[in-house]
Amino acid sequence: MCGIVGYIGNDYAVPILLSALERLEYRGYDSAGIAIIEGDKLVVEKKVGKIRELIRALWGKQYKSNIGIGHTRWATHGAPSEVNAHPHTDERGLFAVVHNGIVENYLELRKELEEKGHHFRSETDTEVIAHLIAEYYNGNLFDAVLKTVNRLKGAFAFAVITPLEKDKIIGVKKGSPLVVGLGKGENFLASDIPAILPYTRNTISLDDGEIAVLKRDSVEVYNFEGVPVSKEVFVVPWDILSAEKGGFKHFMLKEIFEQPKAIADTIGGFLSQDLTLPFEINRINRVITIACGTSYHAGLIGKYWLEKYTGIPNEVIYASEFRYADIPVDENTLILAISQSGETADTRFAALSAKEKGASVIGIVNVVGSSLDREADFTLYTHAGPEIGVAATKTFTAQLAILYLFVQLMARRRGLIDRDGFYRAVEKLNEVTRKVEKALELNGELENLASRYKKFKNFLYLGRWLNYPIALEGALKLKEISYIHAEGYPAGEMKHGPIALIDENMPVVILAPRDRVYEKIIANIEEVLSRKGRIITVGFEGDTVLKNKGEVFIGVPEVGEDFTPFVNVIPLQLLAYHIADQLGLDVDQPRNLAKTVTVE
Repeated sequence: MCGIVGYIGNDYAVPILLSALERLEYRGYDSAGIAIIEGDKLVVEKKVGKIRELIRALWGKQYKSNIGIGHTRWATHGAPSEVNAHPHTDERGLFAVVHNGIVENYLELRKELEEKGHHFRSETDTEVIAHLIAEYYNGNLFDAVLKTVNRLKGAFAFAVITPLEKDKIIGVKKGSPLVVGLGKGENFLASDIPAILPYTRNTISLDDGEIAVLKRDSVEVYNFEGVPVSKEVFVVPWDILSAEKGGFKHFMLKEIFEQPKAIADTIGGFLSQDLTLPFEINRINRVITIACGTSYHAGLIGKYWLEKYTGIPNEVIYASEFRYADIPVDENTLILAISQSGETADTRFAALSAKEKGASVIGIVNVVGSSLDREADFTLYTHAGPEIGVAATKTFTAQLAILYLFVQLMARRRGLIDRDGFYRAVEKLNEVTRKVEKALELNGELENLASRYKKFKNFLYLGRWLNYPIALEGALKLKEISYIHAEGYPAGEMKHGPIALIDENMPVVILAPRDRVYEKIIANIEEVLSRKGRIITVGFEGDTVLKNKGEVFIGVPEVGEDFTPFVNVIPLQLLAYHIADQLGLDVDQPRNLAKTVTVE
């Protein structure tokens, strides 16, 4: 959720920290702050609001520090305020800490420290870390951090600096993401790779239970027992241009238009990957997909494909529910864990829980070297590049692509299709990229449509079969970025409740491609029309039946029924984008949301 950065080197730290925080702002934007060592003093600057407020506060201040840490916050403990903003310090102002995650036992620790005479300023769990380090410090920062981390419970990552040892930054990872960037005469720390891409592509991904000590010319990694750990350097395949807007007004719009490339690159990456699975595929008699948010919707579509082509039962369960439910799992169960970032706490911990019970875990991630990538038995990669907009778009269609390819691989390995059948399926998916490109030509039409419908306060999205999850995804996109209430529903279930809501003030978006349930969805359209609902239909271009029903018809390129989700989601993404933009809202950074949810 929150974003952490750190820099130590020969350049001025403040502009580097601020630039990195701007690239991490999608992780949280309630408040922001930095801590630097200026001469022999610790200087802390923080402001409520977005990074620009912090930049304004620092304007004209001539700091020359070459070491510092920074933070952009998504509030968990304590309301957004200057006192609750990071960095936090001990009461003497000697140790500054920035933190992502949750310290579950902070109340117990706070009480213990208060009894020892410590005085706290904020409502946050983070301040406990600074006070613990101060309590344990005896001239060696590493030893104090080591004692501190072994007192903390929960999932967290943090960084600490002190003017008492101004030659180092110490970073800690347990459950929340943290990467080290390696430079020449300088090193970096960050919650996510885009923060450091302008400076280096050479990185070290910390594993849970590891501590990194960064100096100008060295990085050392230890485990929580203080034992040195050897780490491999990973070269990030993205460049900084991939993480810039490229002439688009918002990252979200840029990423919507990058979907044909994301699908094509994901296909290419899949075909070039070593697909030797570390478990016997024929013993799998049950698949459970765990995911959150948009990834969950992708998993729902994958379920239809998996059961159709392999006959293996597939349940799709919210990761946040799976971990605490009594769901039978054994060595014949395959877990598909889907997470764009590979750091989603609920998904990671649910996957680890299933793994402990003997299940095999395949991760589907967009970030090589992420926590889920390292924890899964095998990983399938989407090659969507960095996605900065909080509302997922290109990573969703890339997830659909990898799920379809994996299903075909499963069918091939189980002898249900031959080699030629597998490659015919791949070629069909390749053709979909061109259909998605054509669907993007609807952008102008959707922009005009948005001006017509932005005044409404409620929307209903209806779909059947493969397009029921697209109805869910369309509704999610609208409410995420426009703050308009929207509900996705199976069209056949409409008469069991939601039909009571339909009147002339309720726009109803209905997905109606010509597939096996086309006649059923037409009947549902008639039910809405008879209640004076304002219908927007999405169907194949040239569908004269749909053109004559409802207020608006959006024609997408015709595809085989397996691939309708790829083209149908495009106008729903564009409609949500343009409504939010025309309402003057912050499309890339919607309120209360963060790109990567690293707390439960």
